[in-house]
Amino acid sequence: MRVITGSLRGRKLKALEGEETRPTTDKTKETIFSIIQFDIPYTRVLDLYAGSGQLGIEALSRGANSAVFVEKARDAVGIIKENVKACSLGDQSKIINTDAINYLKMAASGHEKFDIILMDPPYEEGLTEKSLELCEAIMSEKCIVVCEHEARLVLPEKFAGLKLRKRYSCGKKTALSVFVKDNEEEGEADE
Repeated sequence: MRVITGSLRGRKLKALEGEETRPTTDKTKETIFSIIQFDIPYTRVLDLYAGSGQLGIEALSRGANSAVFVEKARDAVGIIKENVKACSLGDQSKIINTDAINYLKMAASGHEKFDIILMDPPYEEGLTEKSLELCEAIMSEKCIVVCEHEARLVLPEKFAGLKLRKRYSCGKKTALSVFVKDNEEEGEADE
């Protein structure tokens, strides 16, 4: 694994060995960042189900102001810490060792807001839908949510205050769904 571009271009990153996490492939990572490349500078990023932290680190390399990495597996948190330290990103990073669903609930009650949310939950566990249901409360007005998920999961176009901007296929097993805040209901109520 490596950082694709930006200030840390080419920097190698460690990944957790074994089956506990499933790192995002370079091809999928390139797709994610080509989708959001112009939205990244000066943003606050949330890397949910962070694994090695590679998505949040890529965003920081491309000009994000800060990133919060949320990962439940203690071994993976150790890898994130090593990668953040190796990239000298400690001042811009916050690493939280907890369950993503619990973090989303806590962040909502603490009124935290993010401009970009990157999530890659374990496949086939229903965590994609559960996570998306909780995202609206922590989204800034122009927030983008990029969700990596199993290809056969088709998420609705409108979902828990979110609106599907586009779906991308990343091979036979993986897809990306990109959501933004659904502000249409608010506009209709104002008329």
